[in-house]
Amino acid sequence: MEEVEVEKVYTQNYYADHSGKEPRYYQRVAINRTVEAIAKGQDRILLVMATGTGKTYTAFQIIWRLWKARKKKRILFLADRNILVDQTKNNDFAPFGEKMTKIQKRQIDKSYEIYLCLYQAVTGTEEEKNIYKQFSRDFFDLIVVDECHRGSAKEDSAWHEILDYFKSATHVGMTATPKETNDVSNIGYFGDPVYTYSLKQGIEDGFLAPYKVIRPIINVDLDGYTPEEGQLDKYGNEIPQEEFNVKDFDRTLVIDERTELVAKRITQFLKANTRFDKTIVFCVDINHAERMRQYLFEVG
Repeated sequence: MEEVEVEKVYTQNYYADHSGKEPRYYQRVAINRTVEAIAKGQDRILLVMATGTGKTYTAFQIIWRLWKARKKKRILFLADRNILVDQTKNNDFAPFGEKMTKIQKRQIDKSYEIYLCLYQAVTGTEEEKNIYKQFSRDFFDLIVVDECHRGSAKEDSAWHEILDYFKSATHVGMTATPKETNDVSNIGYFGDPVYTYSLKQGIEDGFLAPYKVIRPIINVDLDGYTPEEGQLDKYGNEIPQEEFNVKDFDRTLVIDERTELVAKRITQFLKANTRFDKTIVFCVDINHAERMRQYLFEVG
């Protein structure tokens, strides 16, 4: 990029509204380092920021500066949960106004500049469902991948196909927990983070609350569970006579007494400490969460 163009990107202001909201110090560092890297021609960038430190707002300011400087004219923001896309569109990204759209109902309109969508909304197991291919490969200048640890860097994932299709664009991955396994490597795809703002630093700075992890230990978790021969579940179906353990509970086998006991342990802990502290209960899936909610209500 010519020096004049680089300076235009560097000097582009943050978005400022009438509320007086402006990026925190660490968000400024994240924004500036990302914008600088892109201005210098880096096309794969990773930002690691702890949950609750404003990744979406940071993404907005990055996009805003690059878009206003016309360094990046057409941008795609990818997420994997509908609520995240809607919140992003209605809140942090709202200043883009009529220049922005959410891809939904498998409808493509190429007249916008800022696009938000779910991976699932533009991909599918059948070729005709891969509607992202209605865009030319060079349509987007920038793609921001929210929660990029969830699968975008996995070589055989449908999500990765989108990034590969638009490989000429600059890709920015954002996550609180970069994933490094035999199958998935965020660093392998995006490179080393240009900036990391950790959970520990967020707590020390006072932006995040300190926390305590409580994990109830139950005998059945330690010893496993083997049903008696011919034992039936509550629906009258015979339970396979094999040993079940933690990886099976609330997936292939539901033990209501176990869920109730965990709810009691949680309630006892809260009553013994500060009952109204913010509390997160991690569950396997929606059904497990619903059963846990019910038992917490009953034993509370």
